[in-house]
Amino acid sequence: MNNRRMLWLTLGALLLGIALAAVYKAWPLLFPKAAVIAKIDPDCDLRNGPCTTRLETGGSVRFSITPKTIPVIKPLTLQVKVSGLDVERAEVDFSGTEMYMGFNRAKLKATNQGKFSGEGRIPVCITDAMEWEAKVMLHTANGLYVAPYRFITVKSANQ
Repeated sequence: MNNRRMLWLTLGALLLGIALAAVYKAWPLLFPKAAVIAKIDPDCDLRNGPCTTRLETGGSVRFSITPKTIPVIKPLTLQVKVSGLDVERAEVDFSGTEMYMGFNRAKLKATNQGKFSGEGRIPVCITDAMEWEAKVMLHTANGLYVAPYRFITVKSANQ
């Protein structure tokens, strides 16, 4: 009986070690450390058009989502235009402000100098309306720059 107990304890310790190693490896991907985080513009309304954020270190980020109704589940076109900053790559990370909705990050492709475009989706939520934060993540030689934008999605009757 002691051998069986020791086997289960060893197996449990091994699985715990694997889980801790996975969390350690995934942590920088899930929670990247930003060199610069811009302030949220309370006057920004992505449903009315693109929003521009000025960075404290200089430069600006312009972000837009189409269609402007920002539907859940359906494909969204994400566009980012950066001025005054040399960006190697760009991503947009969507997260619920009041509810964890899983990992939801879209990688954007460079289309021109300082312009990035890609497709993303907002997952469906059980609530009829939900506030989201889209973090435009700009990877530069000087570190990660983040420009956050807030918006609300409203679930339509056919979803």
